[in-house]
Amino acid sequence: MSRKGAEAESLEAASVPDLDTPAHIHAFVTAFYDRLLADPLIAPVFLEVAGIDIRHHLPLICAYWEKLLLGDQRYRRHTMNIHRAVHASRALRPADFDCWLGHFRAALDAGFAGPFARRARGIAERIAGNMQAQL
Repeated sequence: MSRKGAEAESLEAASVPDLDTPAHIHAFVTAFYDRLLADPLIAPVFLEVAGIDIRHHLPLICAYWEKLLLGDQRYRRHTMNIHRAVHASRALRPADFDCWLGHFRAALDAGFAGPFARRARGIAERIAGNMQAQL
């Protein structure tokens, strides 16, 4: 990386948090779900089909991302089985995954930067692709 690129990345990282702590992950997951649940196209998948209770769901999703990004081992659920059950109730379409990923990227871009945020972006892209392929 060039010196100018490294300086820009350093300034970017200094101005917004990375996803390097549970508190930052919680802030990101909250912002992400605020976006998802405000979207009339994707919100019904979460609220009506999956029937999530956001108060119960957010801590689970935070634990999931803490596992993926920080190595925390508290999350022990099988995500594919959960999504297969949703898919059985209402087929998850490519547009659903695109919408989910778009909100994920937008929530990252709106307030998070750094190596953990970049890693989260890559993981989310793989998750969306793998789930689409498996469902």
